[in-house]
Amino acid sequence: MFSRILIANRGEIALRIIRACHELDIEAVVVYSEADKDAPYLQLADEAVCIGPADCAKSYLNIPRIISAAEITDVEAIHPGYGFLAENIEFAQICQECGITFIGPPVEAMRLLGDKVMARKLAQQAKVPVVPGSDGEIEDISESIKLANEMGYPVIIKAAAGGGGRGMRIVHNDISLRSAFNAARQEAEIAFGNGCVYLEKYIIEPRHVEIQVMADSKGNVVHFFERDCSTQRRHQKMIEESPCPVLDKHTREKLCEAALRVIKEAKYVNAATVEFLLDKDKNFYFIEANTRIQVEHPVTEMVTGYDLIKWQLKIASGMPIKMSQKNIKHNGVAIECRINAEDPENNFTPCPGKITKFIPPGGPGVRVDTHVHQGWTVSPTYDSMIAKVIVHQNTRAAAITTMKRALREFVIEPIKTTIPACLDILSHNLFVKNEIDTGFVERNF
Repeated sequence: MFSRILIANRGEIALRIIRACHELDIEAVVVYSEADKDAPYLQLADEAVCIGPADCAKSYLNIPRIISAAEITDVEAIHPGYGFLAENIEFAQICQECGITFIGPPVEAMRLLGDKVMARKLAQQAKVPVVPGSDGEIEDISESIKLANEMGYPVIIKAAAGGGGRGMRIVHNDISLRSAFNAARQEAEIAFGNGCVYLEKYIIEPRHVEIQVMADSKGNVVHFFERDCSTQRRHQKMIEESPCPVLDKHTREKLCEAALRVIKEAKYVNAATVEFLLDKDKNFYFIEANTRIQVEHPVTEMVTGYDLIKWQLKIASGMPIKMSQKNIKHNGVAIECRINAEDPENNFTPCPGKITKFIPPGGPGVRVDTHVHQGWTVSPTYDSMIAKVIVHQNTRAAAITTMKRALREFVIEPIKTTIPACLDILSHNLFVKNEIDTGFVERNF
């Protein structure tokens, strides 16, 4: 096991990793920008190193500064969390060259799954169904129009190196495809430094279901069941839950087995999430694999009882997975709401500023993951998520009731947050009846 690691991230995930480290008797070094110099979790770390100004490019995305911090603090490994450099192949490669363990997958597996075009091909090799689409990058508009007409509209343009809904456009005819094609490429280039895009058939009103997987260096691979992430706005997840409320046992088993085949085909190690679209007839299609821990990992922790961050650390240190698949059980229902500093009544505009009142909820079955406190100033520089509320109950109805109670208890003033939006969604008749899909929020709110 490691004795000392560096956390190359900030906010609630940095705090989450610090806690896991300390429970495993690992010293945690955390890096921070000048904007985060007063973050309380810095005091919980064994050492904290300033790596630059608020600008991400000069701090949390600055590989030389992070590697320098790792070398001067004499750490054995780096945990990238999620976002920032978590899926950056160059960063993982440099860690390897410097003799620092990257707490994540091998570089080659990262390369295979990080490019969505290559990941589609790998899934096909593993005999996992994929959404009909282009065999690779689409380089010009005429080629995309020809393929779109062969598949039939609607189609979706996706960034090959993308995520989070960026570089993505849904189009319904040749005219909209012409205008959207270059816009998607430009957005992908700005967001990822890679303007490559590909085309897929757009599945109408699907659910977004993902499988949490963990693999070790000894060839052991297990899954921790699924999460339903269909409640999203502009391809950004808002509410996640487990189990998926419409999956039957047979489809669940097929989904989980398909996810394991993808991970084995990639010769993957550490935590991954394999994502699928589920249509109305319970047909599922592979869409991508995330080569990191997910924001919504607490949902899985609540229903299985396993600490996924601890297992990331154990596997990266060379320990084998000790539990067998049959011993991983799914108990009850968990729901997570992401709380963002945004104004739902003003098109979810970011709402940075100082928090003068902060009272998180509690009580049976309620977990709050946050680094925020009363007096904290939400910076406009970083992602607007300031907390995650997770609840766990025996039934979905009870979980919804508990979540609504918890959100009503949660006081964050004076900035605007997405709490009212989450409450509206949880109270909507279609959400309560499980009659939702990935377009539910945008159609109804």
